[in-house]
Amino acid sequence: MKTLLKWIVRILAVLGITLGGLAIWKYEEYQRLMAVLSLFSEEKIVTNFSSMNSAFLTTALGQGTIAPSPLLPGPQATLPPEAADWIAERSVTALVVLKDGQVVFEDYFKDTNANDLRINWSVSKSYLSALFGVLLAEGAFDSIDDPVTKYAPSLKTTAYADASIKDVLQMSSGVTFDEDYLAFFSDINRMGRVLALGGSMDGFTLKQDDSFALPGAGWKYVSIDTHVIGMVIRGATGRDIASLMTEKIVTPLGFEADPYYLTDGYEVAFVLGGLNSTTRDNARFGQMFANGGHWQGQQIVPGDWVDASTIASAKTVPGAIGYGYQWWIPDGSAPGQFLARGIYGQYIYVDRINNVVIAVHGADRKFREPGVNAQNENMFRLIAESL
Repeated sequence: MKTLLKWIVRILAVLGITLGGLAIWKYEEYQRLMAVLSLFSEEKIVTNFSSMNSAFLTTALGQGTIAPSPLLPGPQATLPPEAADWIAERSVTALVVLKDGQVVFEDYFKDTNANDLRINWSVSKSYLSALFGVLLAEGAFDSIDDPVTKYAPSLKTTAYADASIKDVLQMSSGVTFDEDYLAFFSDINRMGRVLALGGSMDGFTLKQDDSFALPGAGWKYVSIDTHVIGMVIRGATGRDIASLMTEKIVTPLGFEADPYYLTDGYEVAFVLGGLNSTTRDNARFGQMFANGGHWQGQQIVPGDWVDASTIASAKTVPGAIGYGYQWWIPDGSAPGQFLARGIYGQYIYVDRINNVVIAVHGADRKFREPGVNAQNENMFRLIAESL
């Protein structure tokens, strides 16, 4: 009887520990889901954007072993008079302006500061494009015209079966994907909940089986195309994106703070929007592109990839904003003027003609209102031409 009692006590103890562990695990899931649901609320958005690692699974990108590269101060510039109203209206939280590679303006707003690692959202896509260009030059891929299934064969049963790498780089896969950020049941928000709950983004991608057009036939911005680029990179190299980004981009640029990616429950980086970095380090990245991929004595990204990825090569609507390989080219831009753009007001604007780089973080809850993107682009041009 005593032996039986001991076994019952042990079984109950193990059961209690197991249930307790499950409760903690589910509580963490619940916390992440609640974070997603309140992420963009007016009273929390600024703080949330500077502390994504407090609510989501993450993986760090180390700076490497080298010291941060210098970002030298230049003659301090006075911004155009219109800039003050624009900063307030667009809920800008950080603004760093470089002229000839030197910092001519830097300021932080809404109680943010230079040390904040802020979420880049889709600016992250342009970082991934840069990484792809480096790996392409190193021979990880034979051609951007290769089918994505050559490196990610699991996509053969999806709507990506006939898409090329170039198609997904240009957002021309033809895959049906609802990108409405404000609709609770849109595909992009469902993917966000998969991320928050520790699910698999690869698994989510493998369920995409509907197309609205043949690959390469037209253009439609669908963020899941960028996740496929990540799958292609991982398949070709056998490595994770975080370590590759650290080795190929972050360390050579000499970032002053360790960036990090949001990840799913399988440690897969949220490459389409999950890179968190300082505004100063985004300015470094932008200046490297302004320099044709060169940074302080080293060619980091091949110059031909910088040129190819930042021209309007995708089949966008004539007269509208252009798109390259995960970079935007505003209507009316001259060659060498392009930008990375993320929701809620994240930007890296590059003007190679005037050698100006403008890095912006924001918390603009009205970012989707008509004319906002054009207003931002016009302000970037105004600043660049005033220096």
